[in-house]
Parts: sequence; structure tokens; C-alpha cells
Amino acid sequence: MSKNNDFGMPSPINGSSQNKKNKHPILWGLLIFLLLGIGSGGVYAYSVFTHTEKTVAKTYKDTNATKLRNVSSVLSQKKPFSILLMGTDTGALGRSDMGRTDTMIIATVNPSTKKTTLTSIPRDTQVKIDGSGEDSSKINSAYTYGGKDGATLAVNTVQNLLDVPIDFYMLINMGGLEQIVDAVDGVDVKPLLTFDLEGTHYKKGQKIHLTGKQALAYTRMRHSDPMGDYGRQKRQKQIITAIAGKATSVNSLANYKQLLKTIDGNMITDLSFNDMITVETNYGSASESIKSDLLQGTSTAVEGLSYEVPTSDEKKRVSNAIRSELGLKESTQNFTSLEQQLSK
Repeated sequence: MSKNNDFGMPSPINGSSQNKKNKHPILWGLLIFLLLGIGSGGVYAYSVFTHTEKTVAKTYKDTNATKLRNVSSVLSQKKPFSILLMGTDTGALGRSDMGRTDTMIIATVNPSTKKTTLTSIPRDTQVKIDGSGEDSSKINSAYTYGGKDGATLAVNTVQNLLDVPIDFYMLINMGGLEQIVDAVDGVDVKPLLTFDLEGTHYKKGQKIHLTGKQALAYTRMRHSDPMGDYGRQKRQKQIITAIAGKATSVNSLANYKQLLKTIDGNMITDLSFNDMITVETNYGSASESIKSDLLQGTSTAVEGLSYEVPTSDEKKRVSNAIRSELGLKESTQNFTSLEQQLSK
């Protein structure tokens, strides 16, 4: 039986079956965005496994990020781990530029507490990005400033902001999100507010089936939401959770091939296929409960630009919450505002 997450959606869990022929364990290493099934027997299993391995190999890209701990040791010892989930606006609405990471979520995966926590970082969060030449920047531009090594700078910037280890990263473009939703034949959600957009009426609390295009529009809408970017983040996590739940029910080879096809060219990560197998084997229980948190800031105008500025106490709270989920001691860092840092 499925357990519910913060959005009232069924959370993906590794189900059990008395009939082994019908059992399809989940390759949970793709975490929340994608859960690809590996069958358990015969030609079907071999074909799915082989296609998955080849596709994942194409998505692998290491970074030069300064990792704060030995990630191989973390997985081998079955310790909780973190992954920075990033969504770029490249590939959506006809865009072809590198884009910025308008979605940034730190996922902490803890098999002991049987919980995965998704902590959102607002895209306009004020930070200082090393090498940018700017005293003040929005965190979503770290990926852009990094150029071909954008993931490295994004990971380092998040680690510096919150004093938390980022063990892995996963980057997906928003055009890919649309294709992924279509590959699982759409998703069902209960809108968090009522609005009309691009010919679709979304009514708060009333379940609606969304195509890839509609899901993308639902996650991108910001101006009609009284919560602004914070509301958008909640809707993004709602769609991510819906994709995860729907992906677990995909049980035909044709569906798997389509889902794998959407990954190729739309996602990069430093999780290897072997890492994903390890996560599937040892961390499945962490998908039983999906919780959410966010780094709350205050809208502040700085030199004509609007930023979200979190207080020192808020950065410390989020840092320690993430560190707690990872089984680490509280941070000893003296969190200060960017203005305080620049005045030194």
C-alpha cells in the first residue's frame, strides 16, 4: 500500500509481490525525476537492464566540484547521501541557450529514517559566486557562470551557501520534463491553486490529468501565484512526485524505451550506473516518505535587482536540518548575510 507525501500524492515505494514473475523492482538511483524499472527474469529483464545501462552511461558527467566527503565511502557504508537536483530552462519554449538553473533542490536520502527530504533553494537567492566578478549574484546564475563546467560551480556555490556536502548532482532541462511526463502517459495532480493558463483551467483541489506541455506550464507559472517563486517550487515538487509515482507503474518494454529515450540528451549526472544499482539495493526504504523544506528569504532590491535574501538564522536552520538528515553534526560555520561579508 502506498504512503502519502506532503502533497497528498502516493509516494513511490518498492512494492512486494508473492508472484516473483510480476515483481519489478525500481532503479531508485534516478531518485525523484525518473524511476526506471528493472525486470526480474528472462529476455524482458535483460533487455530493460541493457537499455538502461547504455542510456545512463551517456548521461554520466563528472565534476571538478570540491566534494566535502568521500561519496564512494558514503554509499558503500549505506550512509544517508545528498544530491543537488537542478532544472534548466534550456530546451523549453524553443530556447537553445545554456540557461540558468531556475529549479534547485537538495534531496537528502536517508534509509534509516525511511525518508527523502526535498529542500528548495529559490532561484533568486542572493549569493557571491566565486569567479563571477560580481559582489552579488542570484544563485541560479552559478550554472551559467560556470560555462561547460556549470554543474561544478553550482555545486560549490550551494555547498558554500549552506555548509552542507553535496554528494551528487542531477541536471535536467525543462524541455526534457515535458517529454518525460508524456513518456509516462501524463500525470494526475490536484492543483494547489486555481488559475487559467494556455487554454487549461486548473482548479484548486480538483484532480486533473496533465500532458507534458500542461505539466511544464503548471510548474513554470509564477505571476498568478500569490506565493510567487515559493508557490512555483511547491508545484514543481508536486509534479516531480507525480512523475516518480507514475514511473513505478510503467511495466512494458515499449514504455521503458520511450522513457529512456527522453533521458538521453536531457539529463546529466555524476551518479554512475553502479551507483544507481547500489542506491536501488540499499536505499529503497527512503522512498516511503517524501518531505519538503525550503530556504526562506525576504524579497529585497539590491542595485535595481530583486533578490531573495535569507537571514543568517534561516541559513543555519536549513543547514542543520540537512546535516541532521545526513547524520552529521550541526554546522560550526558563522552564517552571515552577504552584506556583512562584503563589509568586512
